[in-house]
Amino acid sequence: MISPPDQIDIDQAPDSVAFPQHECGLFGVFGHPNAAALTYYGLFALQHRGQESAGIVTSNGPGTSFLMHKDMGLVSQVFGQDELAKLKGTRAIGHTRYSTTGTSTIKNAQPFVVDCVRGQMAIAHNGNLINADVLRDELERKGSIFQTTADSEIILHLLAQPSENGGNVLAALRRIEGAFSLVIMSERELIAVRDPFGWRPLALGKLDGAYVVASETCAFDLIHAEFIREIEPGEVLIIDENGLRSERPFPDERPAFCMFEYVYFAKLCRPRLRRGTKDSLRTRLCPQSLHRPHIFAAQPAHPRFRRPGKTKFNQGNGRRKTRGGCGRFNRPRHDGARARCESPRGRREGSAHPGQLSAPSIRLSLRH
Repeated sequence: MISPPDQIDIDQAPDSVAFPQHECGLFGVFGHPNAAALTYYGLFALQHRGQESAGIVTSNGPGTSFLMHKDMGLVSQVFGQDELAKLKGTRAIGHTRYSTTGTSTIKNAQPFVVDCVRGQMAIAHNGNLINADVLRDELERKGSIFQTTADSEIILHLLAQPSENGGNVLAALRRIEGAFSLVIMSERELIAVRDPFGWRPLALGKLDGAYVVASETCAFDLIHAEFIREIEPGEVLIIDENGLRSERPFPDERPAFCMFEYVYFAKLCRPRLRRGTKDSLRTRLCPQSLHRPHIFAAQPAHPRFRRPGKTKFNQGNGRRKTRGGCGRFNRPRHDGARARCESPRGRREGSAHPGQLSAPSIRLSLRH
């Protein structure tokens, strides 16, 4: 739980205390000759979701080896022309990490790759598993050896197990609980998974006949891909040479999209964020029965927040917007990425949680 601004020194407190730890950026491509380059640009657009590490895995289909490159740092630091040139293939998944469980080290950088009875598999994960400890203990008792401290590896071990009593990938996915979006690549398929509550975002798009998936549609904008739809809560979308196939292995749950996506991470370019939800919030937070204000301003800053009724809208405050750099309120945890976040005056940008910025801004507005 985050302490109030007057009870915490944001520069001295550990990141696990000072900052919410929720998000990563996911991107996947199936059926495009420049899969690695598209994934690079997709991760670049999703850089605000995580700055600790970045990685890409590519494949040319059955009978070919997976190719992977990942390292600590920003996307532009991890990948250059030489690295991308080596990542041949028509399918790819990518990940930019903001750690939720596990330490911030290269061994926890994703995607993870394994060669198992099902063939080669790679996974990129955004979220947290609430039954991770139970599953890890069970798998270790059965002989599984873990190479990382991230709960994402647990999913890979479940997927890699031999089929029992006709079990398959869907049966393995039914065992995990929590908030998660997954992009899984096998030798024949690209699989996009969203938890039954819809905590974490995941969207489907299309470019030149190839399918793409991403945590946010800003990744589609950068590569000029067409947005098709969101992956629905509880949906497992399987993409292969025959097209799309949707499965529903999870029990139906009441949708519970994470509020932090609205106010903390997402770039607010997804259609659902532009319409009904924002209108509902505006109606509840500023009812017409209140006295008529002189102006109306979003707090924290919101680029598309429309005025309630006929009240004049002014932009009351602002913040530095980024693409391919550090997140709006994220502080990276290694010197390589942190150096990219320094302003010309030496003050670190994006080092405060929005809740810590809101109270001082409101007090300043009331004084004026």
